[in-house]
Formats: sequence, structure tokens, C-alpha cells
Amino acid sequence: MRKRSHTTDDNNARVADAPSGNWVYRVLPRALWPHAQLARWDRPIGWQLLMWPCFWSSALAGNLANSPSNINTVWSPSLMLWHLFLLMAGAIAMRGAGCTWNDLVDQKIDAKVARTRSRPLPSGRISRFAATAFLVVQALIGLLVLVQFNTFAILLGIASLGVVAIYPFAKRFTDWPQFFLGLAFSWGALMGWAAVFGELSWPPLLLYVGAIAWTIGYDTIYAHQDKEDDALVGVRSTARLFAENTKIWLVLFYTLFVAMALAAFLISGVAWPAYAGLAIAVAMLGWQIRVIDIDDADQCLSLFKANSHVGLIVFLGLVAALFT
Repeated sequence: MRKRSHTTDDNNARVADAPSGNWVYRVLPRALWPHAQLARWDRPIGWQLLMWPCFWSSALAGNLANSPSNINTVWSPSLMLWHLFLLMAGAIAMRGAGCTWNDLVDQKIDAKVARTRSRPLPSGRISRFAATAFLVVQALIGLLVLVQFNTFAILLGIASLGVVAIYPFAKRFTDWPQFFLGLAFSWGALMGWAAVFGELSWPPLLLYVGAIAWTIGYDTIYAHQDKEDDALVGVRSTARLFAENTKIWLVLFYTLFVAMALAAFLISGVAWPAYAGLAIAVAMLGWQIRVIDIDDADQCLSLFKANSHVGLIVFLGLVAALFT
């Protein structure tokens, strides 16, 4: 009887929309599970999608800095590796902080949605005070990472907080909350470049616009999981807005992403492997559009997660171009 009760308690301490066998439940003490769930450590796809624009920007800057025509910028593979480590750490910390902030703002809404009512705040497994304290800790870790960069990159990173703060409220006043998510999640497309050059120019700006379009596309797919509950509680999204025309909109936004990335590559003068990686990404995105069933929640989640592979392929193409 004791074993059965313990198992039931464990199940009640998990969240419905995360894998039940992930490392959080195997490694962390049970008292830390609500914190890990707030930060979405049990769902790494979020920080991965936040990280890839950072990595693209850093590798794109490396391609230009490493070119024979550029003699004014100090760059080396070891410096790029250090930047990538910092950008990944920052992505994990700030994605966790952003999700914690989102859950604090959305606690009442989450309690009304089947997929989210088991999260720590609506289920009562963590207090708002404890969640707020955890938010501050994660933000401080993000700040510690940020101050390792140059002054321009530090100020640019701080500027992103305005967009992050607004995002959770967007679903209340616009049908385009995915656009606001794109503004926040794509900020790394500026950061990687700024960390190398201490300024911005056309390539990172174009990459930023492209990454916003990519984010709108994949998060629209994700939002189709909740469209029925969202309609009941009055939450707005591009999934509800696009409805049966979702495929057409995905073509539009994914095409914009590819066009902007292509323009950024051309201006930066990257070698052919970068274009090969982008071509493979085009095929992967085209496959998503071809097979998507917006009424199949499990498939929508799977296709959403597949975008991390898209991000990886684009990054590997840019890294290969560095050594060509």
C-alpha cells in the first residue's frame, strides 16, 4: 500500500505536458521538481529553439571575422566556442526565467486549460513567492552570463527584457502573440553578432527578421494543441486566427525565414556549406507543411520539436563554411 501511495504522489507531482521519465524526476530531489517544471528543464526544446538563433549569429559573425578581408576583428575558434558556451548557458537561464514569469502571469488561465492545469502554480505545488524568488535567481544567472560580453552586447541583452516582459500579456490583446514570442526568442540572432563585433549591421538584422518568421511558424504549430481550450477561455493565437489556412501561412513565414537567412548569408559572403545547410532546412520545413494535421495534437507537438533539427542543420552549415 505504501508503494502504491508513493507512486500516486509522484504522478501528482508531475505535469501533463512533459515526458514522465525525463531526467528531472530521476536526478533531482522531489522538493525541486516544481522549480524544474517552472523553468521547463523537463522540456529542453524551448531553450534549444532560443539557442539556435544565437548560434547562427555567432557562426555567421565568425565567417565574416575569419575572412581574409577582415583584419580589424580579433576572432578565433576558441573564442567562438567560449561565446557558444555562454550563449547556451544564457539561453537555458533566460528561457527558464521567461517561463517562470509566463506561469506567474498566466496562473489563472493555466488552471482552466487541460494541458497546463497540472503545472506547479495552478496545482498549488509552489507558492507565488517561491516562484518569484526562483525567477530572480535565474535572471541573476542570466546577468552573470551577459556581463562576460562587450558593453554593446550587454546593453543589447538588457534591452530584450522589455519584449520578454510583454510576451505573456500578448495573448490577451492580439491574435499575434506568436509575433511577440518571435521578438523575444529571436533576440539571439542579434546577440551572437554583437558579441563579436560590438555593433549591429545588416546580416544580423536580416537574420533576426527571419528568425521571427521561423518562430511564428513553429509556435503556430505548437498552439494548435490548445486551440479548443484557448477558445473557451478567450486566449488568442495565430493557430486560432489562421485555422484551416494554417498551411498557407506556414508557407509564407517559412519562406520569409529562408529569404532573410539567404540574404544575410549573401551579404556576409559565407562559403557554400552554409547554403547547403539552408537547403536541407528548406526541405525539412517543406516536409512539416506537407504532413501537418492541425487537428492531431500529438503530431503538432512532434513537428514543433522537429524545428530544433532545422536550427541544428543551419548552424552546422555555417560552421562547415568556416573551414571551407
